[in-house]
Amino acid sequence: MPVDKRHKLQQTTGRMSISILRSLFAAALLLTLAACGSNVPRLDDAPVNSYATPVGYKGIRYWGDAELKKLNEASAQRLEELKAAHKADPSIPLDHAYYLAISGGGGDGAFGAGILNGWTKAGTRPKFEVVTGISTGALSAPYAFLGSDYDDELKQIYTTINDKDVMKKKGAISGVFGSSMTDNSPLKALVARHVTQELLDKIAVEHGKGRRLLVGTTNLDAQRPVVWDMTAIAASSNPDRLSLFRDVLVASAAIPGVFPPQLIKVTADGKLYEELHVDGGTTTQAFLVSAQNSLKDVDKALKFPRKRSLYIIMNGSFAPQAEKTETKTLAIAARSISTLIKNQSIGDAYRMYAQAQKDDVAFYLSSIPNDFTMKAKSEFDTAYMKALYERGYQMGQTPAAWDREPPDYDR
Repeated sequence: MPVDKRHKLQQTTGRMSISILRSLFAAALLLTLAACGSNVPRLDDAPVNSYATPVGYKGIRYWGDAELKKLNEASAQRLEELKAAHKADPSIPLDHAYYLAISGGGGDGAFGAGILNGWTKAGTRPKFEVVTGISTGALSAPYAFLGSDYDDELKQIYTTINDKDVMKKKGAISGVFGSSMTDNSPLKALVARHVTQELLDKIAVEHGKGRRLLVGTTNLDAQRPVVWDMTAIAASSNPDRLSLFRDVLVASAAIPGVFPPQLIKVTADGKLYEELHVDGGTTTQAFLVSAQNSLKDVDKALKFPRKRSLYIIMNGSFAPQAEKTETKTLAIAARSISTLIKNQSIGDAYRMYAQAQKDDVAFYLSSIPNDFTMKAKSEFDTAYMKALYERGYQMGQTPAAWDREPPDYDR
């Protein structure tokens, strides 16, 4: 399909889905915002105030849709750290930067876990300089960042859990009049068990080597993506760093309406406020840098050209999957959301491909193959996740796992 036609299709589908969701959830969202109140006021002017920062931190996040005005400066610092790390350990690549972006997808994150572990078995998995994650991709990103030592833990998470390990259903009344349809305390407990102080300390060490772990959330008040530098959080001296690290991961996976939003305390103009953060997939399914930035321009500014390769794991299938939808409000809303996410994933793949082409970055994309037709019986169906993990594991051992262009790309 030509790019312009696909773009129009994505825009049309997106507008239709957004319109449906807006009408269905507008009233519920107002109730949500009221229910999430506390003694700390909410930041009223979130889109304008770009200087709000979590209490006790500095330089740990930025808007994901804005130009990074200090990108060259930050890149220069990272390059010096990389050079020092390379000198101490020549196995750390300097002339070739490898990037990994892991998308959202709920239980489909088992596919990405399988790809990573199969890649390890093949012996060709690179050490990534930058790893980014959204939603379920945010939960697996720390393990992908630290490398194959965490393959067993990654497999365990995505092949043994079920719905009860992630969410607790609420009653219909409390669901509608509260902040979500489920209680995410099981997810918080799961994150707390696996994201330990030891893991945090290991991530902090990598920050000093110029490597970065980035996670995306959505500031719901601002309607903007937020990119969190998890390595900077881990490397900070703030005694609250482990708690914030966990909160950001939970926020990135907070599907609006399904899971409660995550409130994060920030300071702005010397006052204490709270921000409302939800699933990073609300604004984007995968990311590396915003469209306003150019890696090629960074090379020119630093006078240090580098080869770059971007690998994207899309935890989903790009192929349409026909399924009869019940003519009931929740069924229609759920189907609309999944359709919106699928089309958003396609759009993100095209966007990242266009940026890669512009910056001479080698592009590699892996997604659930069209012939994997097993259907999950629930969001975190253990049998489904095991089968999907195995499929990803087999794919990850072969170069055929990676497409060099987005689906249906037509030159």
